[in-house]
Amino acid sequence: MIGALDKPTEGKVVIDGTDVSSLNSGQLSELRRRIGFVFQFFNLIPRYTASKNVEMPLIVAGVKRKERAKRSQGLLESVGLGDRMNHKAAELSGGERQRVAIARALSNNPSYLLMDEPTGNTDSKTTEEIMDIIRRLNRENAVTTIIVTHDRNVASQTKRTLEMLDGKIVRG
Repeated sequence: MIGALDKPTEGKVVIDGTDVSSLNSGQLSELRRRIGFVFQFFNLIPRYTASKNVEMPLIVAGVKRKERAKRSQGLLESVGLGDRMNHKAAELSGGERQRVAIARALSNNPSYLLMDEPTGNTDSKTTEEIMDIIRRLNRENAVTTIIVTHDRNVASQTKRTLEMLDGKIVRG
């Protein structure tokens, strides 16, 4: 719902003062361009390089090749993968794949970053590295970051925590 991928059957989802259910498909597409998605299972294309995976949203947005390459390189460097940008996604570790997914989510300079269990498939060291990256990117880019997690350690590292039970906010 927060990512505007579904419309609510009850209640409202309001983003920047706009009720998502009132938007037509074109307006929903425009809204989604302002949201960077990081999925739990990366959703990278295994045969593409890290760089090409980061460039995919830029291709869809019609960004020229030279600018895509420049932006991809900068983003991969910002998540500590400048030296792995030409490796295929299938050749990367789980933590590296998640960092590529974060870089890809940031490629179109989103206003919001929506992350579903961004550390769900990582060990404790990689979890800390990813949380450090998320905090730094939030601070430097002023991107509103929403993390959905079951990991209380991850939740404890955020500025604000809302706890849900059976679809309702019970704490926060």
